[in-house]
Amino acid sequence: MISLGSCKRIVHLCHIFLHGFTTRTGGISYIPTLSSFNLFSSSKRRDPKAVVKENLRRLANAAGFDPETFHSVKVNHASDVWIMGKPQPDSYDGIVTNQKDVTIAAPGADCIPVLFADPVKKACGAAHSGWQGTLLGIAMATVNAMITEYGCNVKDILVVLGPSVGPCCFTLPRESAKEFYNLDPNCVRQFESPRPYIDIRRATRILLETGGILPQNIQDDSVTDHNQSLTFCTACHPDTFYSHVRDGTNFGTQIGFISIRD
Repeated sequence: MISLGSCKRIVHLCHIFLHGFTTRTGGISYIPTLSSFNLFSSSKRRDPKAVVKENLRRLANAAGFDPETFHSVKVNHASDVWIMGKPQPDSYDGIVTNQKDVTIAAPGADCIPVLFADPVKKACGAAHSGWQGTLLGIAMATVNAMITEYGCNVKDILVVLGPSVGPCCFTLPRESAKEFYNLDPNCVRQFESPRPYIDIRRATRILLETGGILPQNIQDDSVTDHNQSLTFCTACHPDTFYSHVRDGTNFGTQIGFISIRD
């Protein structure tokens, strides 16, 4: 597990929020592409549910939260956000809450697990931002839900982008790449090729800054001191992270999680 407590920009969060990102080590999943700390099971990704439940129990024990009050987004690669306490949608890519001792999480295996925290209003959020969700604005949809529901000031909200596929490894068909190029040409490399390289992290930062999040309140791979970066490329680190791009269809899942503890 990677803790956020060492990051200077958000060090003061550690007294208010419990938060971190998981890696692929320390669990009991045994299928090679899921070994060993996979935290997701489905008919397509066939890790036994009991195995995933045990991995979650281990995480909860190590991090110090109750697995019975754990909620992860139900991914649909869009921009729907569940306001905890209101009726739960069938699928959504963001969660926000101001309830104490409830842990919310966003999965990622190349897609970005994004965490949000407002230490003033004591509210938090988690979002799953794949390339489609990024373009549809899931990050700012989560921010806007915190503002609307909890009266958060956009300038108080801190955002961390977790481990995700980097622009070194992620490509899209040129037709899809055009949308990122139109957002900012710097989000695309080798644009004239059939499959340009895409920087979904840069795109997420641009959209957050455009929405009013202060640049210094966003933690990603653009920080000057790379020892503080938590935004590793999942595809480049096979011993540490799962990656759909690298591992294929039966890929494992790590998560970013956050809860309010004070």
